[in-house]
Order: sequence, then structure tokens, then C-alpha cells
Amino acid sequence: MKHPLQEMMDKRREGIRCGIPSYCSANELVIEIALRRAKERNIPVLIEATANQVNQFGGYTGMKPADFYQMVLKMASDIGLPENMMILAGDHLGPLTWQKLPESEAMENSVELVYQYARAGFTKIHLDTSMKVADDPEGLLQTEVIARRGAKLYKAAMKGYEELKAEKPDAMRPVFVIGSEVPIPGGATEAEDTLAVTKPEAFRDTVSTYQRVWTEEGVGEGMKDVIAVVVQPGVEFGDEQVFDYNPAAAVDLCAALKEFPDICFEGHSTDYQTATDLYNMVTDGIAILKVGPALTFGLREALFSLSMMEKELVPEEKRANFIETLDQVMLASPANWEKHYHGDEKHLAQCRKYSYSDRARYYIGQPEVVAAMNKLFDNLREYPIPMNMLHQYMPISYAKIREGQLKLDPRELAMDGIVQFMLDYESAV
Repeated sequence: MKHPLQEMMDKRREGIRCGIPSYCSANELVIEIALRRAKERNIPVLIEATANQVNQFGGYTGMKPADFYQMVLKMASDIGLPENMMILAGDHLGPLTWQKLPESEAMENSVELVYQYARAGFTKIHLDTSMKVADDPEGLLQTEVIARRGAKLYKAAMKGYEELKAEKPDAMRPVFVIGSEVPIPGGATEAEDTLAVTKPEAFRDTVSTYQRVWTEEGVGEGMKDVIAVVVQPGVEFGDEQVFDYNPAAAVDLCAALKEFPDICFEGHSTDYQTATDLYNMVTDGIAILKVGPALTFGLREALFSLSMMEKELVPEEKRANFIETLDQVMLASPANWEKHYHGDEKHLAQCRKYSYSDRARYYIGQPEVVAAMNKLFDNLREYPIPMNMLHQYMPISYAKIREGQLKLDPRELAMDGIVQFMLDYESAV
């Protein structure tokens, strides 16, 4: 069976405009609604886990690649979405989480990481060896070094795939994404004044160097499995700012793509782009649109609205106090936000709640926060939300309920906060 992303590339070669959103999240509500919408629309869905979320040591979710795959597979089965409509992907697979280790150890971990992803059934693998490790020399990491490390990881992935295929003959052959100019996972760490677009010559050099080095390493044929290159087309976001896509700034880069009909661009950090900008990105060849923090931002926003209605409807002693619980958990374990947010206490409190970077996503799956969320849902079922109040806090969801497109249920309302961002991606591709 041909990989859906290879089919997408076939269409693009025929001049058919198409693309796919890539939902990069380990949040169960995000994954559930992504699967549900795929079933409703009868199209494949692409869901990605990153190396720091899911790895052989558990990542921050506590899940290994096989655990994540089985979790999503069970959710898809419960929803009624066939496994072949579910594309699971690994993002930033490489030394990302082991940069403080010397190359031998960092790459040993990276090889095992990629092997486990492919062995578990993930079929879109981003080989990201662009970051330096502890014993790399000063200065920029050479593309040749990046490509050579990438070849080693490609071999590990194919070993995992061949083992899986021996057990499961219809296992889909994975496709790969390469690229050395990768934005920081999850958004920029600080405010920036300008954003450099990848130079066409840097893109060409990446592809030609990979082709040469992989051939030298005996995996030249593997370039046929590479469907995309990560570039920086001029989109990014920080705590309070969004860099909007400017087609004019990316025109030379996108023109260079025409020299390589077998690949497209993958755009990272496309969160918070307008629907028009996303549409233009796909038109220009940025056919894979990665989005992550915006989805949990939408969920958090909806949960906050529900929590505000709870304060109006539910007796104080029975309230879930979701907003306060989330902040308490973030304050108790600041490691996942304190290096990203800067300013006085008032500003830090604002960032923890509302930052585009949405570091709250690292905490929204914590048991204490999940318990508060579920209690919030239970409370708002016991004390139903009046439609006139819903209009005050969630006017978009209100309209969907009036039109019969959405149920008046707190959990459904929470997931609709995610859908509001997904719709822009669905219309773009």
C-alpha cells in the first residue's frame, strides 16, 4: 500500500494543489478530536509525537513509542477510524534531548529512539541531527556531519521497519523528513525583531549533501523515501508575537523547490498563522503544516471559559477551580516554563496562562490538572450552562450549538476550542 504522503506528492507532481496538517501533540483530547474529524471527513490524519514527549525513556508523557502508538490506535479503534487512515509520526528524532552528551552516547540514544519509533509503526520520521552535541567543535555544525548522522538514523529506522514488516507484512514503509534549519520545538524562546527565511542555496546544499553522503554511507536509495525538507519560510511565534507568512519574502526559496519535484517543504511553528497565510503556504509548496501549541492553547482557552462559567453557576465549595489548580501545579514544578518566560511576577503569571508558547501544555496532562478538568466537566453537567451565558464566554461554540453542529456538553465545548484552530488548517489543504 502506498503511503498517503507519497500519494500527496504524486498529486503535487501532477499540479494538483494539496497538503496536510500535522497535529503535533500528545494531549488525549487533541488526539481524540483529530481522529474524530478524520473519520467525519474520510481523510487520513497525521499525528506527531516529539522526541521530548515520547522516547525510549518515557519522555515527559511517560510513554515509549510503542505506548503512544497503541494509545492512538485504541482511540482510533473506539472511534471507528481504520488504522491505515492514521499516520503517526516522530518529530525532531535525533540528539535533541541528549545535547549535553558526547557524540557516541547521544547518537547511541538517537539510534535506539528512531529504531523504536519505526518498530512501533510510526511511518513519518523527521531525522533531525541539526543540533550540536557536547564534543562537537566550536562554530556551526557542518551539513556533512548532519547528513552522516542522519544516514545512521535512517539505517536504524529501516531496521525497525523490516522487523515490523516480518511480523506484519502489510506494514507501511516509512517516509522521512530531513532539514537542518529547524525552528526551536514549540516556538521561539524570546522576542525577535526579524526572522530570516532559509536561503535557497542553503536548501539546495542540504539536499545535495544528503544525496552525496547517504550514497557514501550505502543508503543512497533512501533519498527516495525522503518526501520533505524542513525550512524556515518566515513563520514563528513567541510569547506575545506571531510572525505572519509573507509570500514575497519566501519567493526565492519556494522557486528553488521546483528543482526538486519529489519533495515538498515542511513548515514548523505554523501555529497562529491566519487561514489565508496557511492557504498561501500550501500553494507555495509548504505542503506539510506543523501545528502543536496552538491546539492546546485552544483547549486551555476553552477550559478557562468553562471555569469562568463554573464560578457563576456552581457553589464555591463544589468548584473544580481549574484555572487556579493549573497555575499551582506550574508553580510547584517550574522547570518547563521558567526558562521561557521573563519579566516581573505579574507578567510571569500572565505568560503561564496566555502565552502563545503555551508552556501550560506540559502540565495539562498532570493527574491533579486532569482531575480538576474532569471535575469541571462533571460540575457543568450537574449545573448546566444556560445558552445566554454560553454566548458571553464561547460565542463561536454557541453558534454551532444553535445550528445543530455541536452538543451542549462541557467536554465537547472544550474540544471545540481545539477545532477552532484545526478549521484553519483543514481549509488550507
